[in-house]
Amino acid sequence: MTVAVTAASGQLGRLVVEALLKDGSQPVVAVVRDPAKVADLSERGVEVRVASYDDSAALERAFQGVDRVLLVSGNEFAKRVAQHTTVLRAAEKAGVKLLAYTSIPQADRNPLMLAQEHIGTEAVLAGASIPTVLLRNGWYWENYTGGLAHAIEGGVLYGAAGEGRVSGAARADYAEAAARVLTTDGHEGKVYELGGDETLSYAELARVISEVSGKPVRYQDLPQEDYAAALRAAGLDAGYAAALADADTGIAGGILAVDSGDLQRLLGRPSTPVAEVFRAALS
Repeated sequence: MTVAVTAASGQLGRLVVEALLKDGSQPVVAVVRDPAKVADLSERGVEVRVASYDDSAALERAFQGVDRVLLVSGNEFAKRVAQHTTVLRAAEKAGVKLLAYTSIPQADRNPLMLAQEHIGTEAVLAGASIPTVLLRNGWYWENYTGGLAHAIEGGVLYGAAGEGRVSGAARADYAEAAARVLTTDGHEGKVYELGGDETLSYAELARVISEVSGKPVRYQDLPQEDYAAALRAAGLDAGYAAALADADTGIAGGILAVDSGDLQRLLGRPSTPVAEVFRAALS
């Protein structure tokens, strides 16, 4: 049985390939736009095939002889539903037997800006002619590591999440769970709501930052628009800043608090503690 991972040069896709290599039970195909970015994977026995999410013919060629595919959600906002549909149709034509998709928690009722294209993709997958699996990945603790230095330097973690809580996990945890789905049986038609063991408020995240850095950090809650403005001032694209501020408001409403236990069951272990993720980012 051969498994393929799309966007295999990206942060999540590469970690899934690494988890598959560690498992070692199945041949692995890495589907990428730029093979130079995964030359090291090729040297380790991964078959690299070139295709973009917009190229149906290249995708169909990339999926030839592949039994299971992980469709890592794209990052071109406003294009993702069409691109994901192209991937699905190519997988169907190539005779793929299972397609797993990385979605977002509670996508059937998630109001976040970031959720809308996942909702659209899930609707397309519901009509697929091949079995599918939904991996509704929760928040990555790495979403906060880019701002750690700034929070530590200023002594303040800013956000718009109020007292809401988020069930994060390390990106590698979600990657390992995806690899488990690709290499074991019985996942057809399943919907996995994936979140970590720790469900923390931003005030608690600030305390973890204090603990790992040895410097006091507190949480400062802002109105959504003020937080979006602060993100723009920090150099983020206006659309992305708006989406992140909107996500914080969703956290305040509890949409990213996941207590299903699905991630832990797939991993066969607890999720990686946030303190461990933050220490690694600061080292």
